[in-house]
Amino acid sequence: MGKKIIAWDLGTSGNKASLYDTDGTCIADTFIAYNTAYPAHGWHEQRPGDWWDAVVKSTRLLIEKSGAAKEDVSCCGISGHSLVPVLIGKEGELLKESVPIWSDGRAFKQAEAVFSKFDEEYWYMKTGNGFTPAFYTAFKLLWYKDNEPRIFNQIGKFTGSKDYINYKLTGRICSEPSYSSGCGMWDLLKWDYSQELIDAMGLNRSIFPEIVASTEVIGSILPEAAEILGLHKNVQVVAGGVDNACMALGAKAFKEGRVYNNLGSSAWIAVSSQKPLLDKRSRPYVFTHVVPGYYASALCVTTGGTAFRWMRDTLCRDLKEEAKKTGEDEYELMTREALKSPIGANRLLFNPSLGGGMPMDKSYNLRGSFIGLDLVHTRADMLRASMEGISMSLRVCLDKMRELTDISDEMLLVGGGSKSPAWRQIYADIYKTTVLKSNVDQQASALGAAACAAVGTGLWSSFDRIDSLHTIEERVSPIPANTAFYDKLMAIYNQASGYLSDLGDALIVMPPPG
Repeated sequence: MGKKIIAWDLGTSGNKASLYDTDGTCIADTFIAYNTAYPAHGWHEQRPGDWWDAVVKSTRLLIEKSGAAKEDVSCCGISGHSLVPVLIGKEGELLKESVPIWSDGRAFKQAEAVFSKFDEEYWYMKTGNGFTPAFYTAFKLLWYKDNEPRIFNQIGKFTGSKDYINYKLTGRICSEPSYSSGCGMWDLLKWDYSQELIDAMGLNRSIFPEIVASTEVIGSILPEAAEILGLHKNVQVVAGGVDNACMALGAKAFKEGRVYNNLGSSAWIAVSSQKPLLDKRSRPYVFTHVVPGYYASALCVTTGGTAFRWMRDTLCRDLKEEAKKTGEDEYELMTREALKSPIGANRLLFNPSLGGGMPMDKSYNLRGSFIGLDLVHTRADMLRASMEGISMSLRVCLDKMRELTDISDEMLLVGGGSKSPAWRQIYADIYKTTVLKSNVDQQASALGAAACAAVGTGLWSSFDRIDSLHTIEERVSPIPANTAFYDKLMAIYNQASGYLSDLGDALIVMPPPG
């Protein structure tokens, strides 16, 4: 067997498969997309079968693209999007073909019912689960209990997105601390499930997956899975971690006080520390790290990149078609047009909360909006305003994190937004900090998953190698005049967000027509 590593980055929009050499160099990567369905207000669903199909297709393409032989691959690791309850029956069968993903908020009534009897602030301080409570796995399980009791009563185990892939690979149902810390029943300080919270939810401990280390080898690929994937059956499968923790590891945030900024489907600013950053007011969400003894604490905009994709799909269909014809990147075409608009987008503001508010917002019923829209505005203004609005929403996150801990004057960018010079300058100007782009770029989650595999199988002695893999390709400094303008705009943005929360509350209680 060879010594190459496969990393799967199972994200909200698709799966990326990457092949790494033992020194941590990425040799090749491939990407297969899958869909999210929105069958009802607040419902966001995906099919676990689509995840598996994407893993299979991306892996076979990866082997073909890289020219590697299947014997070259010795191990694999995976990063996966969080807060997903995949229901496995008592005979090992998948009970639901479509499942709620992390951003699905249907379980708000179940959360309200629990917290009518159990202190919600105590729950947050114990779990660090700072998203809207309905997003967390525990309440989604209770939704099934209330709405689909026949399915609920058949549950043998529940597991997460990447853990379902590991189950398909090895036949073993297990999870690890980073993913399980998002289940809503995890004791952050004890690094274990909380029986107190399990009892408060009225759930049975027997349906919870066993916990192993993020770097543990959970088995070798089953012969039938190896054949489907085009891999050797002796490939070792390492547990891996939740996307936030794997990305933190790949973005060098695995030592005290290190910070990074991601812009993907969702967007967040995260800090690594040996103590969880908890605050009852701003509610950072905290995951136990894939690195023992550390936590990844963050504040998030749930529809960061998703809001920009919405702009693409609703206002820029012609640019999508142009990109297909020319081979250019459709988002690059969008940012190029956005730069035709001046800073401030001719006094047009955009709030990107298309999927609802977060606990740090005035209301979960906050919804996105263009503010100040005028007959003089062009599509370029709307595109520029959307980029600035996403960045201002992240500035709100950054300001709150700065209140809780010391943050470096330099911000490493990862994710899709990191590759765009336009985004980098807007970030630097709005954040009032130097923005860094490294060669790792969009590979941070994959690198974190590969590092878990490398350490778990003994190819690396520690995670420290990751620091040497980053080469800083650009430092973007804030432009003082732009920063001064954005500071004034931020005050209006924050005021508008409060008004939008009030309007969202009013709209949500309106009776249906007729």
